[in-house]
Amino acid sequence: MTATTLMIQGTSSGAGKTTLVTALCRIFVNEGYTVAPFKSQNMSSYSYIGKDFEIARAQAIQAIAARTDIEPQMNPILLKPIGNYKSEVFVNGKFYKKMHAREYYKKFVLTNGLSTSKESLDRLCRKYDIVILEGAGSPAEVNLARYDIANMKMAEYCSAPVILVTDIDKGGSFASIIGTMALLEKKHQRLIKGFVINKFRGDAEIIRPSFHILRKKTKKPLLGIIPLLKFDIPDEDSLHAKPKHVSWTKKYLQSLDEEIEHLSRAVRKNLDMKAVGSLLK
Repeated sequence: MTATTLMIQGTSSGAGKTTLVTALCRIFVNEGYTVAPFKSQNMSSYSYIGKDFEIARAQAIQAIAARTDIEPQMNPILLKPIGNYKSEVFVNGKFYKKMHAREYYKKFVLTNGLSTSKESLDRLCRKYDIVILEGAGSPAEVNLARYDIANMKMAEYCSAPVILVTDIDKGGSFASIIGTMALLEKKHQRLIKGFVINKFRGDAEIIRPSFHILRKKTKKPLLGIIPLLKFDIPDEDSLHAKPKHVSWTKKYLQSLDEEIEHLSRAVRKNLDMKAVGSLLK
């Protein structure tokens, strides 16, 4: 590996991992680095279909944010749900087979799944200056921890510092951060270098008195408070009944690029980029 790595994990699905990775891809490419996104495993009904491969739409958009080619290694495992706990499994962009969740966890994820993810990440790290990894769900799902190849196993493999993001708009964000930290193994707690509070409404001074409690409980810094932003970038479909349909036309790509630029400026303004940059050294 030659690239510098950084990982964004969340306290839950919908915390803002995908959005933050998208913004960071654009921020760092604007600073002159070559950047690639990476998510080892993504479950989504919405995908990007390339010339001879298919990956999750989110990683395709993140590649656009990074102004680089969309590659299957950016999402080596795509699960497309088909009902009754079954999914179509794509490996490095190619259809592999239909699998029940039980078969996937017991026979695939820790063998072919893990080795494929590591090989894909290695390939990206040889090609780019920075690889920004995205986790899935929460790293503290104790019932799935053994089979979780999307969070700490990847961070540990490439020694990536981890930023944990939480959605304050849902409520319970401080408990989510502290609870996540408490459930993680000590070696994984050490990988987390700070927190981001996402989707905040109102005056940040209102919650500022709580920051010292967070620091006291976790011994980790708060790296930013990102307001609830308006932008027209497709969400992941796991939490939305009607995700936006995408037609990859030249006109749409131009509009998407403008939205990504808008998002990246807003995130940069509200994130301690000096602290984030120090994690990459």
